Amino acid sequence: MSVAKILEDARALHGDIVQLRHDLHRHPELGLELPRTQEKVLEALADLPLEITLGKGLTSVGAVLRGTAGDTSDGAARPAVLLRADMDALPLQEESGIHFTSEVANRMHACGHDLHTAMLVGAARLLAERRHQLAGDVVFMFQPAEELLAGAPMMIEEGILELSGRRADAAYGLHVFSAGGNTGRFETKPGVMMSAADALFVKVIGRGGHGSAPHQAQDPVPVMAEMILGLQHMVTRQFNAHDPVVVSVGMVKAGEAINVIPDTAEFGASLRMYSDEARTKMQSAIPRLLEGIASAHGLEVDINYHVGGRVTVTDEAQTAFAADQITELFGAERHHRLAAPLGGSEDFADVLARVPGSFICLDATPLAGGPDAAFNHSPRAAFDDSVLVDGTALYTQLAVGQLAQLAGV
Repeated sequence: MSVAKILEDARALHGDIVQLRHDLHRHPELGLELPRTQEKVLEALADLPLEITLGKGLTSVGAVLRGTAGDTSDGAARPAVLLRADMDALPLQEESGIHFTSEVANRMHACGHDLHTAMLVGAARLLAERRHQLAGDVVFMFQPAEELLAGAPMMIEEGILELSGRRADAAYGLHVFSAGGNTGRFETKPGVMMSAADALFVKVIGRGGHGSAPHQAQDPVPVMAEMILGLQHMVTRQFNAHDPVVVSVGMVKAGEAINVIPDTAEFGASLRMYSDEARTKMQSAIPRLLEGIASAHGLEVDINYHVGGRVTVTDEAQTAFAADQITELFGAERHHRLAAPLGGSEDFADVLARVPGSFICLDATPLAGGPDAAFNHSPRAAFDDSVLVDGTALYTQLAVGQLAQLAGV
Protein backbone atom coordinates (compact mmCIF):
# COMPACT_ATOMS: atom_id res chain seq x y z
CA MET A 1 0.00 0.00 0.00
CA SER A 2 1.55 3.29 -1.11
CA VAL A 3 2.53 5.75 1.62
CA ALA A 4 2.50 8.45 -1.05
CA LYS A 5 -1.18 7.70 -1.64
CA ILE A 6 -1.90 7.93 2.09
CA LEU A 7 -0.26 11.37 2.21
CA GLU A 8 -2.12 12.46 -0.91
CA ASP A 9 -5.46 11.37 0.52
CA ALA A 10 -4.69 13.02 3.87
CA ARG A 11 -3.97 16.29 2.10
CA ALA A 12 -7.30 16.01 0.29
CA LEU A 13 -9.01 15.88 3.69
CA HIS A 14 -7.19 18.93 5.03
CA GLY A 15 -10.10 21.34 4.69
CA ASP A 16 -12.52 19.00 6.43
CA ILE A 17 -10.27 18.20 9.38
CA VAL A 18 -9.33 21.87 9.80
CA GLN A 19 -13.03 22.76 9.89
CA LEU A 20 -13.70 20.08 12.52
CA ARG A 21 -10.72 21.16 14.60
CA HIS A 22 -11.82 24.81 14.55
CA ASP A 23 -15.37 23.87 15.53
CA LEU A 24 -14.14 21.82 18.48
CA HIS A 25 -11.77 24.61 19.48
CA ARG A 26 -14.58 27.16 19.60
CA HIS A 27 -16.67 24.92 21.87
CA PRO A 28 -14.33 23.27 24.40
CA GLU A 29 -15.67 20.96 27.11
CA LEU A 30 -14.10 19.66 30.31
CA GLY A 31 -13.62 16.36 32.08
CA LEU A 32 -15.74 13.27 31.66
CA GLU A 33 -18.82 14.97 30.17
CA LEU A 34 -18.23 16.20 26.62
CA PRO A 35 -21.71 15.88 25.06
CA ARG A 36 -21.22 18.34 22.21
CA THR A 37 -17.77 16.98 21.35
CA GLN A 38 -19.15 13.44 21.32
CA GLU A 39 -21.98 14.56 19.04
CA LYS A 40 -19.56 16.20 16.58
CA VAL A 41 -17.36 13.10 16.46
CA LEU A 42 -20.40 10.90 15.82
CA GLU A 43 -21.56 13.23 13.03
CA ALA A 44 -18.12 13.08 11.43
CA LEU A 45 -18.09 9.26 11.55
CA ALA A 46 -21.75 8.71 10.64
CA ASP A 47 -21.27 7.68 7.01
CA LEU A 48 -18.40 5.25 7.72
CA PRO A 49 -18.77 1.44 8.11
CA LEU A 50 -17.98 1.50 11.82
CA GLU A 51 -19.36 -0.35 14.83
CA ILE A 52 -19.92 2.43 17.37
CA THR A 53 -19.96 2.01 21.15
CA LEU A 54 -20.68 4.93 23.50
CA GLY A 55 -19.34 5.17 27.02
CA LYS A 56 -21.59 4.59 30.01
CA GLY A 57 -19.76 6.50 32.72
CA LEU A 58 -18.26 9.08 30.37
CA THR A 59 -19.03 10.56 26.96
CA SER A 60 -16.47 8.47 25.08
CA VAL A 61 -16.73 7.10 21.57
CA GLY A 62 -15.34 3.69 20.65
CA ALA A 63 -15.47 2.52 17.05
CA VAL A 64 -14.36 -0.63 15.26
CA LEU A 65 -13.49 -0.81 11.56
CA ARG A 66 -13.50 -4.39 10.29
CA GLY A 67 -10.88 -5.02 7.66
CA THR A 68 -12.04 -7.34 4.91
CA ALA A 69 -8.73 -8.54 3.48
CA GLY A 70 -7.77 -12.18 3.90
CA ASP A 71 -9.78 -15.30 4.69
CA THR A 72 -12.20 -14.82 7.59
CA SER A 73 -14.23 -17.99 7.05
CA ASP A 74 -12.54 -20.07 9.72
CA GLY A 75 -13.63 -17.73 12.49
CA ALA A 76 -10.08 -17.27 13.74
CA ALA A 77 -9.41 -14.14 15.77
CA ARG A 78 -8.02 -11.40 13.56
CA PRO A 79 -5.36 -8.91 14.70
CA ALA A 80 -6.47 -5.54 16.00
CA VAL A 81 -4.74 -2.17 16.34
CA LEU A 82 -5.98 0.61 18.63
CA LEU A 83 -5.59 4.32 17.84
CA ARG A 84 -6.37 6.86 20.54
CA ALA A 85 -7.25 10.57 20.62
CA ASP A 86 -8.18 12.56 23.72
CA MET A 87 -10.94 15.16 23.45
CA ASP A 88 -11.14 17.30 26.62
CA ALA A 89 -10.06 20.90 27.16
CA LEU A 90 -8.72 22.92 30.12
CA PRO A 91 -10.28 25.48 32.51
CA LEU A 92 -8.45 28.50 31.04
CA GLN A 93 -9.54 31.81 29.55
CA GLU A 94 -8.06 31.81 26.05
CA GLU A 95 -5.63 34.61 25.11
CA SER A 96 -4.16 33.07 21.93
CA GLY A 97 -5.63 35.70 19.59
CA ILE A 98 -6.50 33.14 16.91
CA HIS A 99 -9.56 33.82 14.76
CA PHE A 100 -11.36 30.68 15.96
CA THR A 101 -10.81 31.37 19.65
CA SER A 102 -12.91 29.68 22.34
CA GLU A 103 -16.45 30.99 22.65
CA VAL A 104 -16.86 29.50 26.12
CA ALA A 105 -15.65 31.51 29.11
CA ASN A 106 -12.81 29.89 31.07
CA ARG A 107 -12.60 26.94 28.68
CA MET A 108 -9.79 26.40 26.18
CA HIS A 109 -8.20 23.67 24.09
CA ALA A 110 -4.76 24.66 25.36
CA CYS A 111 -3.27 21.19 25.02
CA GLY A 112 -4.17 20.39 21.42
CA HIS A 113 -6.76 17.70 22.02
CA ASP A 114 -8.95 19.29 19.36
CA LEU A 115 -6.19 18.50 16.86
CA HIS A 116 -5.91 14.91 18.09
CA THR A 117 -9.65 14.37 17.68
CA ALA A 118 -9.75 15.86 14.17
CA MET A 119 -6.72 13.83 13.07
CA LEU A 120 -8.21 10.55 14.30
CA VAL A 121 -11.49 11.30 12.52
CA GLY A 122 -9.43 11.89 9.38
CA ALA A 123 -7.61 8.59 9.86
CA ALA A 124 -10.93 6.77 10.29
CA ARG A 125 -11.99 8.09 6.87
CA LEU A 126 -8.74 7.05 5.19
CA LEU A 127 -8.78 3.61 6.79
CA ALA A 128 -12.43 3.04 5.88
CA GLU A 129 -11.48 3.65 2.25
CA ARG A 130 -8.81 0.96 2.64
CA ARG A 131 -10.76 -1.63 4.63
CA HIS A 132 -10.50 -4.16 1.78
CA GLN A 133 -6.70 -4.00 2.26
CA LEU A 134 -6.76 -4.47 6.05
CA ALA A 135 -6.21 -8.03 7.27
CA GLY A 136 -7.53 -7.14 10.70
CA ASP A 137 -9.50 -4.56 12.65
CA VAL A 138 -8.88 -1.00 13.81
CA VAL A 139 -10.25 0.29 17.12
CA PHE A 140 -10.70 4.07 17.42
CA MET A 141 -10.58 5.36 21.00
CA PHE A 142 -12.02 8.89 21.42
CA GLN A 143 -11.37 9.64 25.07
CA PRO A 144 -12.60 12.29 27.53
CA ALA A 145 -10.86 13.37 30.75
CA GLU A 146 -7.21 12.94 29.86
CA GLU A 147 -6.45 16.15 31.74
CA LEU A 148 -7.84 14.45 34.86
CA LEU A 149 -5.86 11.27 34.08
CA ALA A 150 -9.20 9.50 34.48
CA GLY A 151 -10.67 8.82 31.03
CA ALA A 152 -8.38 6.02 29.84
CA PRO A 153 -8.81 3.86 32.97
CA MET A 154 -12.58 4.23 32.71
CA MET A 155 -12.63 3.33 29.02
CA ILE A 156 -10.43 0.31 29.76
CA GLU A 157 -12.87 -0.74 32.48
CA GLU A 158 -15.73 -0.41 29.96
CA GLY A 159 -13.93 -2.66 27.49
CA ILE A 160 -12.22 -0.44 24.91
CA LEU A 161 -9.18 -2.73 24.64
CA GLU A 162 -11.40 -5.70 23.70
CA LEU A 163 -13.89 -3.74 21.59
CA SER A 164 -13.07 -5.68 18.43
CA GLY A 165 -13.77 -8.98 20.19
CA ARG A 166 -10.25 -9.61 21.41
CA ARG A 167 -7.51 -7.69 23.18
CA ALA A 168 -5.81 -5.22 20.84
CA ASP A 169 -2.39 -6.36 19.64
CA ALA A 170 -0.87 -2.86 19.43
CA ALA A 171 -1.84 0.65 20.51
CA TYR A 172 -0.69 4.11 19.45
CA GLY A 173 -1.32 7.60 20.77
CA LEU A 174 -0.25 10.96 19.38
CA HIS A 175 0.23 14.32 21.09
CA VAL A 176 0.92 17.77 19.65
CA PHE A 177 3.00 20.49 21.29
CA SER A 178 2.69 24.23 20.75
CA ALA A 179 6.35 25.09 21.31
CA GLY A 180 9.63 23.57 20.25
CA GLY A 181 10.42 25.38 17.05
CA ASN A 182 10.51 22.30 14.82
CA THR A 183 7.03 22.33 13.30
CA GLY A 184 6.17 18.95 11.81
CA ARG A 185 8.87 16.98 13.63
CA PHE A 186 7.85 13.72 15.29
CA GLU A 187 9.53 12.53 18.49
CA THR A 188 9.59 9.07 20.05
CA LYS A 189 11.32 7.39 22.97
CA PRO A 190 11.44 3.69 23.84
CA GLY A 191 10.95 2.77 27.49
CA VAL A 192 10.13 5.38 30.12
CA MET A 193 8.73 8.37 28.25
CA MET A 194 6.64 10.37 30.74
CA SER A 195 6.37 10.62 34.51
CA ALA A 196 3.89 9.35 37.02
CA ALA A 197 1.84 12.15 38.57
CA ASP A 198 0.71 12.11 42.19
CA ALA A 199 -0.63 14.94 44.35
CA LEU A 200 0.00 15.88 47.96
CA PHE A 201 -2.36 17.93 50.18
CA VAL A 202 -1.20 18.82 53.69
CA LYS A 203 -2.88 20.60 56.59
CA VAL A 204 -0.73 21.61 59.55
CA ILE A 205 -2.89 21.87 62.69
CA GLY A 206 -1.78 24.22 65.44
CA ARG A 207 -3.49 26.72 67.77
CA GLY A 208 -4.08 30.31 66.79
CA GLY A 209 -3.30 33.40 68.80
CA HIS A 210 -2.08 36.97 68.77
CA GLY A 211 0.85 37.78 66.51
CA SER A 212 2.59 39.59 69.39
CA ALA A 213 2.61 36.47 71.58
CA PRO A 214 3.54 33.38 69.50
CA HIS A 215 4.67 31.60 72.69
CA GLN A 216 1.02 31.46 73.75
CA ALA A 217 -0.01 29.80 70.48
CA GLN A 218 1.16 26.91 68.34
CA ASP A 219 2.08 28.59 65.09
CA PRO A 220 1.57 26.29 62.06
CA VAL A 221 3.10 28.70 59.53
CA PRO A 222 6.85 28.23 60.21
CA VAL A 223 6.23 24.51 60.61
CA MET A 224 4.62 24.45 57.19
CA ALA A 225 7.60 26.36 55.79
CA GLU A 226 9.97 23.81 57.34
CA MET A 227 7.94 21.00 55.75
CA ILE A 228 8.12 22.61 52.30
CA LEU A 229 11.89 23.00 52.53
CA GLY A 230 12.20 19.54 54.05
CA LEU A 231 10.53 17.97 51.04
CA GLN A 232 13.14 19.52 48.75
CA HIS A 233 15.98 18.34 50.97
CA MET A 234 14.44 14.87 51.12
CA VAL A 235 14.47 14.59 47.32
CA THR A 236 18.17 15.42 47.09
CA ARG A 237 19.26 13.19 49.98
CA GLN A 238 16.97 10.15 49.83
CA PHE A 239 16.43 9.64 46.10
CA ASN A 240 18.86 8.60 43.38
CA ALA A 241 19.68 11.52 41.09
CA HIS A 242 19.58 9.10 38.15
CA ASP A 243 15.97 8.15 38.99
CA PRO A 244 14.64 11.68 39.37
CA VAL A 245 11.82 12.89 41.57
CA VAL A 246 10.26 16.35 41.25
CA VAL A 247 8.28 17.99 44.06
CA SER A 248 6.66 21.32 43.19
CA VAL A 249 4.62 23.12 45.84
CA GLY A 250 2.07 25.16 43.95
CA MET A 251 -0.47 26.04 46.65
CA VAL A 252 0.11 27.62 50.07
CA LYS A 253 -2.63 29.01 52.35
CA ALA A 254 -2.54 30.38 55.91
CA GLY A 255 -4.36 33.09 57.79
CA GLU A 256 -6.16 36.30 56.86
CA ALA A 257 -4.42 39.02 58.88
CA ILE A 258 -0.77 39.83 59.55
CA ASN A 259 -1.20 40.08 63.33
CA VAL A 260 -3.17 36.87 63.79
CA ILE A 261 -1.55 33.45 64.11
CA PRO A 262 -3.92 31.04 62.34
CA ASP A 263 -5.11 27.71 63.66
CA THR A 264 -4.03 25.88 60.48
CA ALA A 265 -1.81 26.21 57.45
CA GLU A 266 -2.15 24.25 54.23
CA PHE A 267 -0.09 23.48 51.16
CA GLY A 268 -0.36 21.31 48.08
CA ALA A 269 2.28 19.85 45.81
CA SER A 270 2.64 18.06 42.50
CA LEU A 271 4.81 14.95 42.63
CA ARG A 272 6.51 13.46 39.57
CA MET A 273 8.40 10.15 39.48
CA TYR A 274 9.87 8.05 36.66
CA SER A 275 9.83 4.60 38.24
CA ASP A 276 7.48 2.51 40.35
CA GLU A 277 10.26 2.10 42.90
CA ALA A 278 10.62 5.86 43.42
CA ARG A 279 6.86 6.24 43.61
CA THR A 280 6.51 3.56 46.29
CA LYS A 281 9.32 5.14 48.28
CA MET A 282 7.66 8.57 48.08
CA GLN A 283 4.46 7.16 49.56
CA SER A 284 6.31 6.16 52.74
CA ALA A 285 9.02 8.85 52.89
CA ILE A 286 6.66 11.85 52.75
CA PRO A 287 4.44 10.91 55.73
CA ARG A 288 7.50 9.96 57.78
CA LEU A 289 9.12 13.33 57.12
CA LEU A 290 6.04 15.51 57.64
CA GLU A 291 4.83 13.68 60.73
CA GLY A 292 8.33 13.91 62.21
CA ILE A 293 8.50 17.69 61.67
CA ALA A 294 5.02 18.20 63.12
CA SER A 295 5.81 16.05 66.15
CA ALA A 296 9.06 17.90 66.80
CA HIS A 297 7.06 21.13 67.16
CA GLY A 298 4.17 19.62 69.11
CA LEU A 299 1.69 20.06 66.25
CA GLU A 300 -0.46 17.67 64.27
CA VAL A 301 -0.55 17.16 60.51
CA ASP A 302 -3.19 15.78 58.18
CA ILE A 303 -1.66 14.26 55.02
CA ASN A 304 -3.64 13.35 51.90
CA TYR A 305 -1.48 11.56 49.33
CA HIS A 306 -3.40 11.10 46.05
CA VAL A 307 -2.11 8.47 43.61
CA GLY A 308 -2.58 9.69 40.03
CA GLY A 309 -1.38 8.57 36.62
CA ARG A 310 1.28 5.92 36.24
CA VAL A 311 4.64 6.15 34.44
CA THR A 312 4.24 6.09 30.65
CA VAL A 313 6.37 3.25 29.29
CA THR A 314 6.46 2.59 25.55
CA ASP A 315 7.27 -0.77 24.00
CA GLU A 316 10.73 -0.81 22.41
CA ALA A 317 9.73 -2.82 19.33
CA GLN A 318 6.53 -0.83 18.75
CA THR A 319 8.41 2.46 19.14
CA ALA A 320 10.99 1.33 16.59
CA PHE A 321 8.11 0.39 14.29
CA ALA A 322 6.53 3.84 14.74
CA ALA A 323 9.87 5.51 13.96
CA ASP A 324 10.13 3.44 10.77
CA GLN A 325 6.63 4.50 9.68
CA ILE A 326 7.46 8.16 10.31
CA THR A 327 10.61 7.84 8.23
CA GLU A 328 8.78 6.03 5.43
CA LEU A 329 6.07 8.68 5.29
CA PHE A 330 8.03 11.88 5.82
CA GLY A 331 11.76 11.11 5.62
CA ALA A 332 14.36 10.52 8.34
CA GLU A 333 14.81 14.25 8.97
CA ARG A 334 11.26 14.46 10.36
CA HIS A 335 11.95 11.96 13.16
CA HIS A 336 13.81 12.67 16.39
CA ARG A 337 14.52 10.29 19.26
CA LEU A 338 14.14 11.92 22.66
CA ALA A 339 17.20 11.60 24.88
CA ALA A 340 15.27 11.90 28.15
CA PRO A 341 11.69 11.41 29.35
CA LEU A 342 9.21 14.28 29.32
CA GLY A 343 8.06 15.83 32.58
CA GLY A 344 4.34 15.60 31.88
CA SER A 345 2.02 12.68 32.51
CA GLU A 346 -0.48 10.76 30.36
CA ASP A 347 -3.27 8.32 31.14
CA PHE A 348 -2.51 6.57 27.83
CA ALA A 349 0.05 4.95 30.11
CA ASP A 350 -2.79 2.73 31.34
CA VAL A 351 -3.30 1.45 27.80
CA LEU A 352 0.43 0.89 27.26
CA ALA A 353 0.61 -1.07 30.54
CA ARG A 354 -1.75 -3.63 28.97
CA VAL A 355 -1.05 -3.45 25.23
CA PRO A 356 2.36 -3.07 23.55
CA GLY A 357 2.47 0.24 21.78
CA SER A 358 3.96 3.69 21.59
CA PHE A 359 3.24 7.35 22.23
CA ILE A 360 4.39 9.85 19.64
CA CYS A 361 4.97 13.59 19.97
CA LEU A 362 4.34 16.01 17.10
CA ASP A 363 5.69 19.56 17.11
CA ALA A 364 2.88 21.93 16.13
CA THR A 365 4.62 25.23 16.86
CA PRO A 366 2.85 28.01 14.92
CA LEU A 367 4.93 28.81 11.86
CA ALA A 368 4.87 32.48 12.83
CA GLY A 369 5.45 31.76 16.52
CA GLY A 370 9.23 31.46 16.62
CA PRO A 371 11.19 30.75 19.81
CA ASP A 372 8.73 32.68 21.98
CA ALA A 373 5.76 30.41 21.24
CA ALA A 374 3.76 29.59 24.38
CA PHE A 375 3.83 25.99 25.59
CA ASN A 376 0.86 23.68 26.15
CA HIS A 377 -1.50 24.66 28.99
CA SER A 378 -0.76 28.35 28.50
CA PRO A 379 -3.75 30.62 27.75
CA ARG A 380 -1.63 31.88 24.83
CA ALA A 381 -0.86 28.43 23.39
CA ALA A 382 -1.59 28.02 19.66
CA PHE A 383 -1.08 25.08 17.30
CA ASP A 384 -0.40 25.10 13.57
CA ASP A 385 -3.10 23.53 11.38
CA SER A 386 -0.47 22.28 8.94
CA VAL A 387 0.29 19.28 11.17
CA LEU A 388 -3.28 17.97 10.90
CA VAL A 389 -2.42 16.26 7.61
CA ASP A 390 0.73 14.76 9.12
CA GLY A 391 -1.04 13.33 12.15
CA THR A 392 -3.88 11.95 10.05
CA ALA A 393 -1.43 10.23 7.71
CA LEU A 394 0.63 8.78 10.55
CA TYR A 395 -2.38 7.37 12.42
CA THR A 396 -3.41 5.74 9.14
CA GLN A 397 0.01 4.33 8.31
CA LEU A 398 0.52 2.94 11.82
CA ALA A 399 -2.69 0.93 11.52
CA VAL A 400 -2.04 -0.17 7.93
CA GLY A 401 1.56 -1.15 8.58
CA GLN A 402 1.00 -2.88 11.89
CA LEU A 403 -1.96 -4.94 10.66
CA ALA A 404 0.09 -6.04 7.67
CA GLN A 405 2.92 -7.05 9.97
CA LEU A 406 0.62 -8.88 12.41
CA ALA A 407 -1.09 -10.72 9.59
CA GLY A 408 2.21 -11.61 7.95
CA VAL A 409 1.26 -9.87 4.73
